[in-house]
Amino acid sequence: MKKIYLTLAVLIGLISTSTAQRNCGAMEHLHHMTQDPQILQIREAIEAHTQQFVSEYNPETGRAVVTIPVVVHVVYNTSAQNVSDAQIQSQLTVLNNDFRKLNADWSSTPSVFQSLVADAEVQFCLAQRDPSGNATTGIIRKSTTVTSFSTNDNVKRAANGGSDAWPASSYLNLWVCNISGGILGYAQFPGGAAATDGVVINYTAFGTTGTAAAPFNKGRTATHEVGHWLNLYHIWGDDGTGCTGTDNVSDTPNQADENYGCPAFPTSSCSNGANGDMFMNYMDYTDDACMFMFTAGQKARMQAMFAVGGARYSLLSSLGCQAPVAAACGAVNSLAAGSITQTSATLSWAAVSGATSYDVQYKQSTSSTWTTTSTTATSLALSGLLAGTTYNYQVRSVCAAGTGNYSASTFTTTSATGTCTNNYESNNSRNSATAIAVNTNINSMLATSTDNDYFKFSNTSTQKNIYVTLSNLPADYDLRLYNSKGSLLATSQASGTTGEGIKYNNAPTGTYYARVYGYNGAYSASSCYTLRASISSTAFRMDGLEVSDNSGKLSDDVSINLYPNPTSGLATLDMNFGEMVNAASVRVLDFTGRVVYTNSYTDLEGMVQVALDLNGMPNGIYPVVISSPLGTQTRKLIVNQ
Repeated sequence: MKKIYLTLAVLIGLISTSTAQRNCGAMEHLHHMTQDPQILQIREAIEAHTQQFVSEYNPETGRAVVTIPVVVHVVYNTSAQNVSDAQIQSQLTVLNNDFRKLNADWSSTPSVFQSLVADAEVQFCLAQRDPSGNATTGIIRKSTTVTSFSTNDNVKRAANGGSDAWPASSYLNLWVCNISGGILGYAQFPGGAAATDGVVINYTAFGTTGTAAAPFNKGRTATHEVGHWLNLYHIWGDDGTGCTGTDNVSDTPNQADENYGCPAFPTSSCSNGANGDMFMNYMDYTDDACMFMFTAGQKARMQAMFAVGGARYSLLSSLGCQAPVAAACGAVNSLAAGSITQTSATLSWAAVSGATSYDVQYKQSTSSTWTTTSTTATSLALSGLLAGTTYNYQVRSVCAAGTGNYSASTFTTTSATGTCTNNYESNNSRNSATAIAVNTNINSMLATSTDNDYFKFSNTSTQKNIYVTLSNLPADYDLRLYNSKGSLLATSQASGTTGEGIKYNNAPTGTYYARVYGYNGAYSASSCYTLRASISSTAFRMDGLEVSDNSGKLSDDVSINLYPNPTSGLATLDMNFGEMVNAASVRVLDFTGRVVYTNSYTDLEGMVQVALDLNGMPNGIYPVVISSPLGTQTRKLIVNQ
């Protein structure tokens, strides 16, 4: 029968939860659906098939457990409505526990009903394969300008601000959104249009964490609505208080109407005897904490959906829960070695279809030990090599399905020569520093164990970012950077003949000094090094050779610079540590206190730069919290997109 619905709906989160009552829109949706005579005829056929199945059903025949692939469409207008992956997973956990009788609270069922509690032998997985056969997380996130949806199925249509359904023959479509009118959720009974088939849940009644609000914060709204999706009716038969309705299940007592809250046992109606209503059944209207069972009769109705000729039979052959098999990784081709010097070379190769990264190994041809690294690019710069030496190298692709075979080749570094001269002397002190052109390679040498070279250069108001590099090292040389007052800004001390680099973004305009010196008196009277002082209007990325400030410090305290502010989405955080700290963290919060960005760092000193990406976040003020053993600082970042 058509249910007469309450019009005083709850506004979850806006009024006291003590007055909140469950309100399901499934029967209203069914009433509208069956105004179509063709669908009404289909529904009658489904019910006839179900009754026939139930009359012959033997739960001891050992049917296999049915696994249903689920795709969750998160349709959100605010960041709060964009429920987290963890909240989605909590809902899947509840569905699996409730439909498999794995929920611990089923034992709270009154003893007179406990023999009827059933494992429905239905379980759920987040889809791992989409309709095109590609890998998926089973979660679709759709931002919408629609502030709320009703039971008219607009949330299921992209053209109306929602998200289109995946094929109903292979997936349970589950939409999470803001539903108006106090409706917690609604489901489409079997037999309706495939394009709107599935379940819709309000974001405040979904899962057990995040935005889920008591008393509907245990995931039972979805259990109730999926019950409708599997052809279960409300336990009282939707006849008002007439005691003449039926849910077409023989082992659920007849009752007058819905129960709300958490009734005391027994609660009797319709002369249903000493045991009274089965108000703890998932298909009543009680609070989440007070519903915890399906009966054997309800299980039989649900299992009818998966019998031959059943309305959900096609789900048995769905591949949605099976991850696609990735293609095998191909071999790497077009290996090449270029930009070869005495101490460096750049390896390159052609991209391999499907590869997510590449393993690279290299060694001296006379050595038995490989140096191994990995990169996502199709090239790799090597440094710290020996002059006049032949190297073996090999590269293989890495794909989701595994790794390919190595492809190998060789190269030889250039030989050391005696043609290099000790230029720019005498420049052994800051006062005698040689002025050099920026963005230009400078070649010189450390000819003795006491030799060290000072060079000076300037940045400009339009090109404030500085990157000083030291390369082609014949021995273990190090690099320092000073400001115009002679204060040490940073030291780069890589080991061996590895190149050195110091980056200083947004540096004050002025003169800077670079000092080149040998570690423990290292020098070469026959080979030059290369120094380059680069300046740019664009900040240098803080990757590759990082600033290693092991002896000097940029300031006496931690200084923070956050820019641009306001930002349209991308911002840069400069952290200047005046002393070594073992660990630090950066968190960005939204207006609800939810963490939208987090990262941790270790062994920090000097300047550290962090890129913050808030593209797609709503406009507003976002606290940026920087924590270290030196204390915690908070900056406010304004997003205005």
